[in-house]
Amino acid sequence: MEITDVTRAIAAATSVATLLDLPADDAIVLHNSNKLALRLTPCDVFARVAPVGREVAQFEVELAQQLTEIGCPVCPLEPRADPRVYTRDGFAVTLWTYYETVAPRFSPVEYAKALEQLHAGMRDVDMPSLRFTDRIAEAEGVVADPDRSPELADADRVFLGGRLAGLRSAIEKRGAVEQLLHGEPHPGNVLSTGNGPLFIDLETCCRGPVEFDLAHVPEAVCNNYPNIDQGLLDECRQLVLAMVAAWRWELGDQFPNGRRFGEEFLRVLRGGPPWPTLDMMNKRPGGLQKSPKVPR
Repeated sequence: MEITDVTRAIAAATSVATLLDLPADDAIVLHNSNKLALRLTPCDVFARVAPVGREVAQFEVELAQQLTEIGCPVCPLEPRADPRVYTRDGFAVTLWTYYETVAPRFSPVEYAKALEQLHAGMRDVDMPSLRFTDRIAEAEGVVADPDRSPELADADRVFLGGRLAGLRSAIEKRGAVEQLLHGEPHPGNVLSTGNGPLFIDLETCCRGPVEFDLAHVPEAVCNNYPNIDQGLLDECRQLVLAMVAAWRWELGDQFPNGRRFGEEFLRVLRGGPPWPTLDMMNKRPGGLQKSPKVPR
């Protein structure tokens, strides 16, 4: 968000908390992209704020409730507030339980077990959702429209559009079993808490093969997740790289150093396998502190 929007979003979140008798004298910005993540103090509430109409907060709230009830490792909603979306000054605000980060960070084994548990729980949840191909279509829309990606060179536009379409076709032809997924379970969306790893940011959920989720996590996590189709995982990793590349070229993308990342992702895609994981891309010289996140 732009600075002026951040100021208004903070005011909206603190106003909602105050009306709920949750003292919010201060707000610490934890993450700022297409959504704003805040720690409200002294009530210690984790607030997520997005412009109304540019979020799927109600879906996220309902899904979090269901997953929490069946014991899935997700961050629960704030128990001192009604489980709903609050609107204020053009912003949608949701309130969640705040957790202090604990060290050392969870191991790849713990990460894999938590993701496996999340997937198992999601198979028992009955909620309509997008399919992973809808996410691909969003990326294709950015690439195909020069008004949405004016800085993307024509040759890169043709290359990236072709790669997205080809990977969609290749993955669908495999006919893999599909289920509800997190959508972006990369390390930036996993909290390290005293209760173990907890997943956040459920608005990216979609239906697809589990390998689509695994394409977002470090290699060591995949090595501890059972029954992976390695060929499908490789195609999904390439797909995730292509999708993130597309969003880094979108007009108005607010990800730090987004254009540099867009260029690097295109270079890697042209270079061929082995396909790096998102955390490997982040560790390259000049990499960011957070995993490249797909904005919605």
